[in-house]
Amino acid sequence: MGLGHNIKRIFTWWDGQSFGTQLWTSRNGTKVGEDAQGNVFYRNSDDSRRWVIYSGENEASRVAPEWHGWLHRTWDEPPTEVALPRKDWEKPHQENLTGTMAAYAPAGSIRHKAPAERSDYEAWTPE
Repeated sequence: MGLGHNIKRIFTWWDGQSFGTQLWTSRNGTKVGEDAQGNVFYRNSDDSRRWVIYSGENEASRVAPEWHGWLHRTWDEPPTEVALPRKDWEKPHQENLTGTMAAYAPAGSIRHKAPAERSDYEAWTPE
């Protein structure tokens, strides 16, 4: 990693861990586990603090429900020790896609190249 990357880490926090977070984690953190996206979860020795180091953009919606529950003390055991019961109808976790090209756009949205033909709507035209 170059000098520019290290300087960026001193002054920014939104893309991975800052230098201060890395120092705190190396001195006080115990790795608890890692999720499918590569985010790494830590706690300190008396479990009074829990945190995540994101692999990439720091976006809270990238944390899966089982890890979110552990981070916010909904349950004490991390999903690496006690798996979260899953229902067969549950979809895999997906980060919030709002504001991206992958966001949901209903038929007729201006994001589609050709708007869908609508038979349930008639545009008003002033006389």
